[in-house]
Amino acid sequence: MFVLKDGSLVQMKASQFAKEDDFQSLLEQHPELLVGELVDPEDPRRWLLVTREIAIPSEPGGGGWWSADHLFLDQDGIPTIVEVKRQSDTRLRREVVAQMLDYAANAVACLPASSIRSSFEETCARCGKDPDQELQKSFGNNVESAKFWQQVKTNIEAQRIRLLFVADAIPRELRRIVEFLNRQMNPAEVLALELRHYSGENGLRTLVPTIYGQTEEARGIKSAASASTVTWDEESVFERLALKATADELAAARSIVNWMKARSKIRFGHGKQEGSINSSFQSDGEKLYPLSLSSAGIVYVYFGYCVRGRFKDAAKRQEWLSRLNEIPEVRLPADSCDKYPGIQLAVLAPTERLAAFLKVMDWFVSELG
Repeated sequence: MFVLKDGSLVQMKASQFAKEDDFQSLLEQHPELLVGELVDPEDPRRWLLVTREIAIPSEPGGGGWWSADHLFLDQDGIPTIVEVKRQSDTRLRREVVAQMLDYAANAVACLPASSIRSSFEETCARCGKDPDQELQKSFGNNVESAKFWQQVKTNIEAQRIRLLFVADAIPRELRRIVEFLNRQMNPAEVLALELRHYSGENGLRTLVPTIYGQTEEARGIKSAASASTVTWDEESVFERLALKATADELAAARSIVNWMKARSKIRFGHGKQEGSINSSFQSDGEKLYPLSLSSAGIVYVYFGYCVRGRFKDAAKRQEWLSRLNEIPEVRLPADSCDKYPGIQLAVLAPTERLAAFLKVMDWFVSELG
């Protein structure tokens, strides 16, 4: 593998993490490495870290009997249990599968949503962060804490969870097991994420993600069985949006979607309560997902799904953020350049603000080359 840097090729050599804790810490600090657009290309997953070393009891109300490496939640409140192993760990073949099935079976039976929420709040307290603000940073300003945690509870009761094996190399034996389990288990999802690790001169490191288990057959089985999932299209998104938006907001939404269709490929989300229209671009062989229009009346700017290609450089994303914040009444948080903040359509409805917003997005496209 080579990286093109300042006009020169830098050779990157395959390497391993020195310690499993280094690998786990990297995921804790950078949840985006779980690559939500690989897990769900049509509605990329966003992640909220609940805690590392989540204790899972073997009976209701009991103490922790097992300890999974990480517990994340996605924007639909689906618990995602992550187990990390280095390729040198011989348990990566069969033992880890039995381990994860133990976690899953006991989590849905004995780990209530209230305990998950308490663990999340303890994580926030250790870092001096506000739990509700962390929810909004990960999932947008319109997320309602009470509704979100109720959705987590509903998912656990329905056994709707995700098991995610993460390793720097996924052996063939594990791939086959994961693909088999993901076809058979429903509504639970079983995936394996390979993060190939390469290092080069001056401390340069590269991680290359590949997902396993997400076959078209498995997707079809789960889509057919998920009666609560809505199949959204442009018409249904706007029908839902019209229930709460003003005429000016609807006009702004239509202009933004027309911009998306003229300049990018679009995908439709399959949220259970709200639909979305999402833009997709290519840059240096990488997919970027900069914008999402939600039927909740919010335009999400997905900085976190543009940490690649021409916008891999944080300074470039910071410039994008600064340009957006120059628009009157747009006040995205200063630390948004790795996150997924939202802008209410009401803010963009005035003609001059909408024009300024689309001008910034035209700049974004021009920077893709």
